[in-house]
Amino acid sequence: MFPTKDIIENAVNSADHTTLVAAVKAAGLVDTLKGNGPFTVFAPVNAAFAKLPAGAVDNLLKPENKDALAKVLTYHVVAGRKSAMDLKKEIKMGGGKFEMKTVSGGNQSNGVIHVVDTVVMPN
Repeated sequence: MFPTKDIIENAVNSADHTTLVAAVKAAGLVDTLKGNGPFTVFAPVNAAFAKLPAGAVDNLLKPENKDALAKVLTYHVVAGRKSAMDLKKEIKMGGGKFEMKTVSGGNQSNGVIHVVDTVVMPN
């Protein structure tokens, strides 16, 4: 990850995010995530998508499911530049505990990427 590149430029150059990049393209969100931001992106690795039920990713990538795919992807983006420390201060989860396991990540020219090992599905 290079701090002078934007979120999309860094994701495209990551071998661990090819599924995410394909999904962002299919959902029509490239221009949004290349925008000024700043954005905080929780970027699932390929293995995270592989944990979804069989056929789920292929189904979401179908053109007729573009809106559903965009909903899943935007669930992984928040406005602002949030470090792991910021998130620990701001997010309260069951029982007041919060654990974030960031494999890697860092600052981008238009935000922050936190690499995660799970795809979070909206209700």
